[in-house]
Amino acid sequence: MKILFTFPGQGTQHAGMLQNLPGTELAQAREVLGAEVDTLDTPEALKHTRAVQLSLLIAGVAWARELERRGVAPDIVSGLSIGAYPAAVIAGALDFADALRLVALRGDLMEQAYPHGYGLTAIMGLTLNQVERLVESSGTYIANLNAETQIVIAGPDEAMAEVAKRAMAKGASKAPRLAVSVPSHCELLAEPAHKLVEAFSHVTLSRPRYAYLSGSTGRVLWQPERIADDLAMNMARTVRWQEAVISANEREARLAIEMPPGGILTCLTRQAAWEGESISLERSGVEVAVHLAKRLRGL
Repeated sequence: MKILFTFPGQGTQHAGMLQNLPGTELAQAREVLGAEVDTLDTPEALKHTRAVQLSLLIAGVAWARELERRGVAPDIVSGLSIGAYPAAVIAGALDFADALRLVALRGDLMEQAYPHGYGLTAIMGLTLNQVERLVESSGTYIANLNAETQIVIAGPDEAMAEVAKRAMAKGASKAPRLAVSVPSHCELLAEPAHKLVEAFSHVTLSRPRYAYLSGSTGRVLWQPERIADDLAMNMARTVRWQEAVISANEREARLAIEMPPGGILTCLTRQAAWEGESISLERSGVEVAVHLAKRLRGL
């Protein structure tokens, strides 16, 4: 039986999320990025994509390494969108300092491409086929396949609001605008993604020590060049989280531990016919996670 570490994407961030982090990751980040790190998780800073993504990277790496120090190592790691970066760091494929620089650039490229008026909206309660019909000729795109009846769309605010209105009329249970200020995971971000590919050409990745499960393809990647492509291009590729969870399940992962902040992936994992336990570290606490992991390992 195996352990899966999951790392959330944008929309889970909250002010103060970097306070009281374990380990030295915040200090390491300050060495790379300077004084910017001291205000990354303030309400004002979190209005910007760069700060949100850096905060999620730092928090994810810090808490996963804390579990490793407590004797809990993953067999598989997977992240949703920006969550792929801390996943790659913990897997041993990407150096933390390189990840910090790349994520800072990623956030800047995304925000510069669409500084305002765009984002993501979650359509809950409708199937993919139903949502596909709603987005036809709407100026919006399918962005995330999070669960069978949780589909995220990307695009201009006004167009998304119109699709959300029509979705509710078709029987959707909810259609909230997410706390994401860019139209991620669709062709609108193809150009900034290719710029990030160029940045990755100057970074050396390694073969991971833990299985790196792509949230974009639902497949495990071992080759450094394929992981680099996955990380660079995932901003412009559809998220296939349900497929990733099914793949982890097929690989006999039976405990999924979601790194802070939040618990969205924990809920989505449970919706994907997950056969084991799925917990949020932020909500359950480190001691519970350690206990469940040791029980799974038979320790």
